[in-house]
Amino acid sequence: MSLSRPKYKDPKTGEMKQSKVWVMDFHYQGQRIRESTCMTSKTRAREVQDKRKQELREGAAGINRQRNQPKLLSFAAKEWMDSKTKWSPSMRSIAETALTHLSPVFGKKLLVDIEGPDVTKYQRARQALGASNRTINIEIGCLRAIMRKFRAWDRIRPDVEMLPERSDAGHALTADEESILLAECGKSRSRVLHPFVVLAIETAARYGTIRRLQWKNVDFKNECLTFGKDKTRAGTGRTIPLSKRAVETLRFWADRFPDRIPEHFVFAFERYGGSGASDVFGFKTAAVYQSDPTRPIGSVKKAWEQARKRANLEHVRIHDLRHTGVSRLIAAGVPLPMIAKMVGWSAGTLAKMSARYGHFSLEEMRSAVEAASRKTQPNVTGYPQFSPQLPANSGNIVQ
Repeated sequence: MSLSRPKYKDPKTGEMKQSKVWVMDFHYQGQRIRESTCMTSKTRAREVQDKRKQELREGAAGINRQRNQPKLLSFAAKEWMDSKTKWSPSMRSIAETALTHLSPVFGKKLLVDIEGPDVTKYQRARQALGASNRTINIEIGCLRAIMRKFRAWDRIRPDVEMLPERSDAGHALTADEESILLAECGKSRSRVLHPFVVLAIETAARYGTIRRLQWKNVDFKNECLTFGKDKTRAGTGRTIPLSKRAVETLRFWADRFPDRIPEHFVFAFERYGGSGASDVFGFKTAAVYQSDPTRPIGSVKKAWEQARKRANLEHVRIHDLRHTGVSRLIAAGVPLPMIAKMVGWSAGTLAKMSARYGHFSLEEMRSAVEAASRKTQPNVTGYPQFSPQLPANSGNIVQ
């Protein structure tokens, strides 16, 4: 048996360099076994070599044991990503982004060498670079999923703490902010933007769900619509009623497409060139070209960025339209289970989401307290209509 560190040619300089990783090279029953130990320590490499030889002996003796060789995180991450065949493109993109931050730190480490303090150090380093706790937690969640797949997480789980996240993230538009924003959306060259934003507020639906909406999903007769594929299983295929403003907006938008068929997208792919005068509804007339109703619109984010900048609402994200719709449902006293069904929350996230989307001022909470108080204090004097009854001998403090 022997251990060696082979030489390799540096692809950048062309120079011959020696690898830091030890390779085992020996013969067993007439076969040459030459494999990397994935170790830079010669002592650890010798242990891996001894273990490999023992496995070969057990195999020859008919003992079938599952090989579980130590893996570098970079290789483990690739296997983990390849195993996720049911992921949506957005989920895959999130994982890939997380790995771009994890790989430089952990990529060359063996899973068995990653310790709890290493994760804590990573969290602090990412915070120092300005990453939010939410972003860092997504990255650590990715690391956790990889290590779980290869049975390496439980060892360090007690030493890893996820960072606290804000539960009030998001902004609910005020009536004035909404009015200003919609006015600027109406001035956009993109004629899609105004009805898109109105529908997002009125239905509290996710951006991607609205983007993929087809005319077959809209029921004008019963004033409701059925969403297609959504982010959650609870949200996919749900039917919700439409407000009067949402119905009128969709009717007006539908009138612009007299040749539409059920399979066409409500917000179809199209490009614009130039803008003219406003029409009777306040929309800018723009020259539309490359219109394709069989494809959904690529994105409204460029037009959205320009509109919110003109409205001086650059802090408002496009997801805040959903946030606004949900917050208004909560403020209106709509039961939470009903809201969950309308916006596509799963049962497990109901309480968390309601806390995140509920925005109540001190005066609104004061009104709620007074309303509850009046139920037990209906008389004008302010005293309860009931009073505690003391026992007959209550005059004696000490019995």
